[in-house]
Amino acid sequence: MSRGRYIVVEGPIAVGKSSLAKILAEEFDAELELDPAEQNAFLRPFYQSPDRHALATQLRFLLLRLEQQSRIAARANGGATVCDYLLAKDEIFARLTLGKPEYELYREVARRVAQSIDPQPRTPDLVVYLEARHDVLQRRLRKRNRDFERRIAPEYLQSLAEAYRNYFHSYEDAPLLVVNCSEIDFLDNGDELVDLLREIRSVRKGVQHYIPLGSR
Repeated sequence: MSRGRYIVVEGPIAVGKSSLAKILAEEFDAELELDPAEQNAFLRPFYQSPDRHALATQLRFLLLRLEQQSRIAARANGGATVCDYLLAKDEIFARLTLGKPEYELYREVARRVAQSIDPQPRTPDLVVYLEARHDVLQRRLRKRNRDFERRIAPEYLQSLAEAYRNYFHSYEDAPLLVVNCSEIDFLDNGDELVDLLREIRSVRKGVQHYIPLGSR
């Protein structure tokens, strides 16, 4: 991985973003930047009462992520970075969770705050988009057993996965590697992981789809 390269891992809840990002950061001797969910005090209340806390949750995430993205941009000429979210994640969730008046307010705040950030957020050198079937996402969500996530409705998880698919269907901002994780677990399958790392190293431009070893 070249010095200063910036890789982003994205996908819906429980698909394995953070796990793969940690592996990539170690493999490529890169700085690891994780989504600041633990710093958002509104997240737990949001899962208990989404309508009441959606806007506060979204605005807090916006501020946290823009601050983090500014740090990542400042590192552009330094070491490599791996991050487990794309800044566009904020927009994806906002469209899904906010009513029209709140969404318009969020958009206005996001626009004004983003203009004040220096340096401006970086465009990734590569985005690895992880996707999986709905039943797989549900199973993995139950397996990680976070108490505040137990309230996530299957319908919400399915809508989120669909929103991600729609977003990346026309994504052209950076080279994109699409990885279907439904039948593979990179943490428990060394051969699949080695093969995926080889694929990640080879991506240069456009959209590529990773085909797991067992499916070839």
